[in-house]
Amino acid sequence: MRTILSGILAAGLLVSTASSAFAQAVPVNPSPYDRAPWWMKESVITQTGFVFTEVPANRAYFSATFLTVAPTAEKAQAKAIEQTRGLNQALAKLGNDKVRVTTGFSMRALYEQYKDKNGNRIEDQRGDKIENYQVSLNISVEVRDVAVLERAYALVLAAAPTSSTPVNFSLQADNATNTWLYNEAIKDARVRAGNAAASAGGKLGGIKVIDPTGRACETDILARTPEGSGDPTAAQDVQSRNFEAGYAMSPPPPAPVIASAGAVGSAEYLEAKALQNPFIQTPPLQRLEAKACVVYGVQ
Repeated sequence: MRTILSGILAAGLLVSTASSAFAQAVPVNPSPYDRAPWWMKESVITQTGFVFTEVPANRAYFSATFLTVAPTAEKAQAKAIEQTRGLNQALAKLGNDKVRVTTGFSMRALYEQYKDKNGNRIEDQRGDKIENYQVSLNISVEVRDVAVLERAYALVLAAAPTSSTPVNFSLQADNATNTWLYNEAIKDARVRAGNAAASAGGKLGGIKVIDPTGRACETDILARTPEGSGDPTAAQDVQSRNFEAGYAMSPPPPAPVIASAGAVGSAEYLEAKALQNPFIQTPPLQRLEAKACVVYGVQ
């Protein structure tokens, strides 16, 4: 028994000694910083270039709601579709690549009402007490060519919706604009770096790094940074404006005669009626910003 116990103690001591040796073998870095990158072993200057421009908005959004009521759900739905049929046809004539229309649909039951002893009107929400059905048809319009914005909005108003929203503008910068803006930011970085080196009594050297992530120009380049940092090199829309629809810059022309323009609610009727309400929708300027990080050597 004594021999077995001695062997167990010896084995435990061996494991403990091995664990201690392994723990001592693992290097522990007390510094909160990572190893410096290769290009910081010599004199360098990190510089961020900043540029901005203003571009007219190239997208517009608005919506309108049409409410219809009928004794049955089928009739209410058919009535709503018929009410907006001419509008959809007129908007389609503008071109699907210029105007995109999305339709939403909802329905609710309207119940018989009665008054309680206090005179409050209350709905009797029972299946056998339904009087009518109300259909709400929402048309959302995305205008991708602002040249047809005025006509598209006038057509929607000519259809006499129950309610409509103001026009909301935005900017979708294309690839060419983003590339141009980023290149301008790189040029700005060189100018800033050259001026800084000259002011310090040095001379700007060659390019060491063009960092698309922007980390090389941040103060935490030697420190661990949280994950999920975004790419700052893409041009960003930093300003948006809402313009109330119906803001007329000039007095409207005399209203044309629409008596023979077609049946009420038809596409032809709406097109003629829309001419009575010209809405001058000038797309606002949207600000785009970009920055670029470049590391230069210093002589």
